[in-house]
Amino acid sequence: MTLATDIETMPEPADKQIAADAALLSAQLAALRGRLFPPTAQKTLRMFTSGEAAKLIGVSDGYLRQLSISGDGPVPEIGAGGRRLYTLADVNALREYLAAQGGAKSKQYLKRRQPGEHLQVIAITNFKGGSGKTTTTTHLAQYFALQGYRTLAIDLDPQASMSALFGYQPELDLSGNDTLYGAIRYDDERVPLRNVIRKTYFDGLDLVPGNLELQEFEHTTPQHLARRPDGTTDDLFFTRVQKAIASSALCAATSVIVTVHPQMLDVASMSQFLFMTSDLLAVVREAGGDLNFDFLRYLITRYEPNDGPQTQIAGFLRTQFGDRVLINPMLKSTAISDAGLSKQTLYEVGRENFNRATYDRANESLNAVNAEIEALLLKSWGRAG
Repeated sequence: MTLATDIETMPEPADKQIAADAALLSAQLAALRGRLFPPTAQKTLRMFTSGEAAKLIGVSDGYLRQLSISGDGPVPEIGAGGRRLYTLADVNALREYLAAQGGAKSKQYLKRRQPGEHLQVIAITNFKGGSGKTTTTTHLAQYFALQGYRTLAIDLDPQASMSALFGYQPELDLSGNDTLYGAIRYDDERVPLRNVIRKTYFDGLDLVPGNLELQEFEHTTPQHLARRPDGTTDDLFFTRVQKAIASSALCAATSVIVTVHPQMLDVASMSQFLFMTSDLLAVVREAGGDLNFDFLRYLITRYEPNDGPQTQIAGFLRTQFGDRVLINPMLKSTAISDAGLSKQTLYEVGRENFNRATYDRANESLNAVNAEIEALLLKSWGRAG
């Protein structure tokens, strides 16, 4: 859409003005990050109380206390008032310790994929801005890490919103060939995916960051096709991504979550998205791609249950798609947006930083959504959940 106005002409060419604005904004964001996460400007994950750690593991707080007293498992840090505090790495070490003890419950402590279980790759998608893709993806990845799954988050957004939540400022922290593009590009500078995977401050959660270089693939693919005399499509995007992920012992995407904000314009946009996606997947299938997803689900996001029109649209979606709409919606919450002001997620900040009722409501919503997706994952592995 283009608008013509009588705004005074810019004093310099638009590209230079925009570049100057970008540089100014980047510098301010870097300064903000330095203030939020001094002295090294690197994010860290808070420690967990013994009660929180026990809940994550699936044991009682009293049992953790006995382990600590007897010197079994990792030694917790003792905080103010004698409170025992655990890092996520401590929690995972406790899971390993308890699983090694054997017994009927030993398998429940290690939820990660076992031999014979295919890797689950979940794509969170929708081309409509504001549908909650970044919030959903980041919280889901962190939820899986907190539950003890080994998780890799891949940011395919050139704007790198998820990477920013993990503490990266792409124009400052990434110098080139640092995204998935580096592993799927067509020239001799292609690198193995393992070269662009970065550790995060969540134990067990790694990241392939995103930035503007991801757009390069859209420009180079037509050029690459034009140079192919046989016109074959066996080296296009989906096969290159599949091969890149396979180089890290993973496989192609197995499941899809489509996020949708329950507003009529968003639903209309999703209709176009589904048509476009159907056409794209038909090309992928005809070229030999495997499209047997374990599950395809629609997730209602930024939901306000007291909003009448939203409730009607949510009901409309459930009527149309039945059980392909997740039972639990992602509630809109000031707690999530407030956490985002400091580039954090709700899983990173403590309950004491918010109105308790607001925090609990948002946390319960996130956990309900993510647990429902986890149940689908476990079902795909043949587990009871």
